Amino acid sequence: MAAKKTSKKATTTKKTYGASSIQVLEGLDPVRKRPGMYIGGTGLTGLHHMIWEVVDNAIDEAMAGHATACEVKILPGNIIQVTDNGRGIPVDKHPTTKKSTLETVLTILHAGGKFGGEDSGYKVSGGLHGVGVSVVNALSEWTIAEVKRDGKLHKQEYKRGKPKGPVKAVGKCKKDDTGTTITFKPDDEIFEDTTFNFDTIVKHLRNQAYLTKAFRISIQDLRQVIDEGDSYKAKRHGFYFDAGIISFVKFLNRGKTTKNSIPFYVEKTTDDVAVEISLQYTDSFTEKLHAFANNVANPDGGTHVAGFRAALTRTLNNYARKNNILKEKDDNLTADDMREGLTCVLNVKIADPQFEGQTKGKLNNVEVRGAVASVVNEELTEYLEQNPKDAKAIIEKCLLTARARTAARAAKDAVLRKGALEGMTLPGKLSDCSTRKAEDAELYIVEGDSAGGSAKQGRDRHFQAILPLRGKLVNVEKTTLDKIVKADSLKPMIIALGVGIGEALNLDKLRYHKIILMADADVDGSHIRTLLLTFFFRQFRELIEKGHVYIAQPPLYQIKKGKQIEYAYIEEDKTRILKEMGVSDDEVSEEVEGEEPDGAAQDLQAEETQEKKAKSKKVNIQRYKGLGEMNPEQLWETTMDPSTRKMMQVTIEDAEAAENVFELLMGAEVAPRKHFIQTHAKSVENIDV
Repeated sequence: MAAKKTSKKATTTKKTYGASSIQVLEGLDPVRKRPGMYIGGTGLTGLHHMIWEVVDNAIDEAMAGHATACEVKILPGNIIQVTDNGRGIPVDKHPTTKKSTLETVLTILHAGGKFGGEDSGYKVSGGLHGVGVSVVNALSEWTIAEVKRDGKLHKQEYKRGKPKGPVKAVGKCKKDDTGTTITFKPDDEIFEDTTFNFDTIVKHLRNQAYLTKAFRISIQDLRQVIDEGDSYKAKRHGFYFDAGIISFVKFLNRGKTTKNSIPFYVEKTTDDVAVEISLQYTDSFTEKLHAFANNVANPDGGTHVAGFRAALTRTLNNYARKNNILKEKDDNLTADDMREGLTCVLNVKIADPQFEGQTKGKLNNVEVRGAVASVVNEELTEYLEQNPKDAKAIIEKCLLTARARTAARAAKDAVLRKGALEGMTLPGKLSDCSTRKAEDAELYIVEGDSAGGSAKQGRDRHFQAILPLRGKLVNVEKTTLDKIVKADSLKPMIIALGVGIGEALNLDKLRYHKIILMADADVDGSHIRTLLLTFFFRQFRELIEKGHVYIAQPPLYQIKKGKQIEYAYIEEDKTRILKEMGVSDDEVSEEVEGEEPDGAAQDLQAEETQEKKAKSKKVNIQRYKGLGEMNPEQLWETTMDPSTRKMMQVTIEDAEAAENVFELLMGAEVAPRKHFIQTHAKSVENIDV
């Protein structure tokens, strides 16, 4: 019977699958159907990408020599308005579509002025695909396009990508007054959240201003305007840089000790590829390389980055050999040796950029690699010859990195050999789980032996492993890899994770797909979490990027009324629970675990406690000062049980911002950190010292 039933079902499917089953998406329908293909997703990244697409058009006008300014406004209701003073999108009838060119550009994919080479009006452009503004139109609840051109102001309105009427001339302007204004409201049917982040926009626009010399970009947030009589006050920023990417490099290195006081800079065209590079070394242990093609950020690198790295390695090695800084017995420096402390901004401009995906994360043009390598070889060699003191400082920095790399490899091999010899016991006090399926396994990294003991007793041994922290944690922001792998506090974690470290990192060997940091809810616990996050960010960033790192959320309070027990994770939870129990904060008995008053103070507290208990209808609050004060059952119920626990997944929305925060809070430079503390000290509440 089963076989016959299957056959019948198959026959039915075959009959119904025909021409009528094939869905044809017209106009901008494909964009609304699959928005992730065009803007990378429907989260906040995709939302902000809508702005980038419109701003890119203004940047293209600037690179073509036709625009000097662009203004972005966030209007109330999270409406975006972008205005440039370029030539203005043409409004006359398009020869192919027989519609206004403005309507064609905003309603048809792959319609733009960037495909025709020299005749198109754009020698270089970031908007390769011609889908930018049309995608914005498709994914907006409504869009208004306004164009100043030929002495007239033209306007057309759209609803979810479809014109509400023809292009109309609605006013006059001066003949030399030209430009385009695009105003749009993102569609909440498409996006999970339509709230724009002002700081995210500021950062992107600042970068674009650095990359486009003498181009003025401004941003205003008018969502919360403060009335001041006849004027108003709004959040605003403006950017204008004559020095371009040299200013960018100096901005990235602010507050750091530099090795070459004068940044290297070159702007040169070879083989129809315009190459612009600025670089400077600092005493940092990290690299900051920002790659762009036609002002479009390429976070995944590409051929221009490959050409730069190869040329940098070759040029520095040649100079070091020629000037006897590298001896005959010394090995050549590697590309990895040259990354520590490098800050570089690289921007290439080409007529026909080939990107991976609409979000343009990686550049694929083969010819760019050779062009960049040629420029760096020639110009960097000349720079090193003309600045011998800076050249020596750069190479000595790279040599220091090379020595640390060699020492780290030896120390790491020793650590991993020891881990293998320990067999199934693994490192230190690790209590492993029984499952061998990494996707099911969880590793709790727990502060202290006391909390570790409770966690071991309360856990589910099948899939939860416990690793108590031992000794003082090393601040990896201030040390090298060889010292990291030798540290007693970090070595057990490296072995337990199973992925190796440094050059040998292999995420396929990860033993636990959830790595959960569990520390006390006080200042010391916060400090430990920060040290651990610094460790993972610097040495295992891919684990964070792939969503493997979490922060456990233990409760602050246990609230008990009779047999009813509730847990409060934040102060607001406590207020809500007490309200549900019919009492207020001042009508409860509060006990703080770990604090034992004595003498007269103890007697007085006992009397007050009795009075409060009588008033509070037997409601008692227990304030947890540490994880070790919870018994195993409480720790399981509140913090470890997958069905009831609360955890925060650690993500990196803005790698550059995260980089700056870790350097500021955990780096070797004291003055910036002191200034930060002094600036923000008054805004901190409820410090538990």
